[in-house]
Amino acid sequence: MKILEQTHDQFADAFLRRYGKGTHYSTPVYRHVMQTGGTGLDRLPIFSQMPELAGRLQRDLVLDAGPVVNQVEDHGVIKFVTRLADGLEIESVVIPMFRRFTLCVSSQVGCRMGCRFCRTGKMGLMRHLTTAEIVGQAFAARHRLGVDVRNVVFMGMGEPLDNLESVMQAIRVLGDQRGLDIARRHMTVSTAGLIDGIDRLARIDGAPVNLAVSLNAPNDAIRSRLMPVNRAMPMADLQAALQRYPLSRKGAIFVEYVLIEGINDQQAHARALARYLAPLNAKLNLIPYNPAPGSDLKAPSPSTYERFLGWLVAERVFVRRRGEKGSRIMAACGQLGGRECCAS
Repeated sequence: MKILEQTHDQFADAFLRRYGKGTHYSTPVYRHVMQTGGTGLDRLPIFSQMPELAGRLQRDLVLDAGPVVNQVEDHGVIKFVTRLADGLEIESVVIPMFRRFTLCVSSQVGCRMGCRFCRTGKMGLMRHLTTAEIVGQAFAARHRLGVDVRNVVFMGMGEPLDNLESVMQAIRVLGDQRGLDIARRHMTVSTAGLIDGIDRLARIDGAPVNLAVSLNAPNDAIRSRLMPVNRAMPMADLQAALQRYPLSRKGAIFVEYVLIEGINDQQAHARALARYLAPLNAKLNLIPYNPAPGSDLKAPSPSTYERFLGWLVAERVFVRRRGEKGSRIMAACGQLGGRECCAS
């Protein structure tokens, strides 16, 4: 039984079919495994008179978290590598934030979007992650690294909406109050702009999650050079999809703009970006490009970054600074690639 891919109710149904026992047994098991990380079920009081069932469960339960085979830290940012059952590896990042820890999870091994500024894109798509492998990253952070993760952002390796079924089920599992109990208002899914996926995510059962879009350009010409997905799904269509997305009362669309020296850093670009964002309830994250090995793109100088930020403020854009947390350990935005990624 792959417990990490199931909500409590799904697990209870499977438990009843397999063992003929109801929620008096399945609920303590689910809570014990998800909240403590343990499978020592023989210690649960309900099994004190049923050691044979505890032993059977111990053999049947499968934790697809995978072993953490490498871990590096820089100023509180932790990047850890998980080895999957087939030997492939993924990277996840724990980021200390005000009052809580945020976990950046991967949804694929590699990515097929091919964005020029992203190291993961160099890998191509090797395969999708299962729901259990996605949830397993939060499970590992909580129970193997000992970090009380309360925010989850789908901004690691891969395009989440290219693996939508597994991602949506992971959202359900992560948010189950009898399990890992991460509120949906503390989950964010980031996309390169897959419009059908945005519309389907908007219809997920229960409360919507936060949505972030990796925009990175003020017009179609520049965006298509940086992000091939734009050639099929141009910015006007993306804007319409963002306007349709349901938001909570205080919610907003998070727009990510990676600033690249000489590419998207001019005053005219700031003005065009402001016009594009005007119809949206959006908050812009301005991110300096984080160089990766072999890239022909350049990080903006501090003066370029400050100048562009000032232009956006003058255009009355709600803009937030984003620093380079984790860049020294290749854990910043666009730098995840695992040891499978070429370093050329």
